[in-house]
Amino acid sequence: FPFRLFPLREHGMNWQARPLTWQEIQAFKKYKEVMQRFIRAYQLMLRFYGIILVNEETGELKRAENWVERFQNLNRFSHNNLRITRILKCLGEMGYEHYQVHLVKFFLTETLVEETLPNVKKSALDYFLFTIRNRKKRRELVHYAWQHFKPQHSFVWGPHNKLLKYR
Repeated sequence: FPFRLFPLREHGMNWQARPLTWQEIQAFKKYKEVMQRFIRAYQLMLRFYGIILVNEETGELKRAENWVERFQNLNRFSHNNLRITRILKCLGEMGYEHYQVHLVKFFLTETLVEETLPNVKKSALDYFLFTIRNRKKRRELVHYAWQHFKPQHSFVWGPHNKLLKYR
C-alpha cells in the first residue's frame, strides 16, 4: 500500500492509500519513536509552508525567515490547502489537538489580520476551522475569526447573536 505521511481514517485524494483503523492509530500512539517521527514530519511540512514550531510542548508557531517566499507559494497553489486540511485532521487523530489550534489560529491571523495569505482565507474558514475537535477551542477560534473578519456582517461561520455574547 502507498505510505501516507499524514494518515487518516478516511480516504483522501489517493484512493490506493488505505485509510487507517482506530486500532492502528492507538498502536502508533504507544511508540515514542513513531510519535517523534510524526512531529518531525509536521515540522518539515511547516518549514515548507514558511512556519516554525517554536515550542513542541504547546504547539506555538511563528513565521520562518523565508516566510515571504513560502507564503507566495501558498497563495499561488491551492492544492496546499488540501494538504493542510489533511495535516490538521491527522493532528487531531494522533492526539495533537493543541497543535491543531495553534495552526488554525496561525492561518486565521495571517489571512484575516495580517492579510498575507488571501488565497488561503476561504480554506481557513471553510475547512481548517472545522477540523478542531475540541468544541470550546473551535468556538474560541470562530469568535476570533469573526472579530477580525471584514466586513463583519458578512461572516457566515457562526451565528452573530451568539458571537456577540461570547466570552
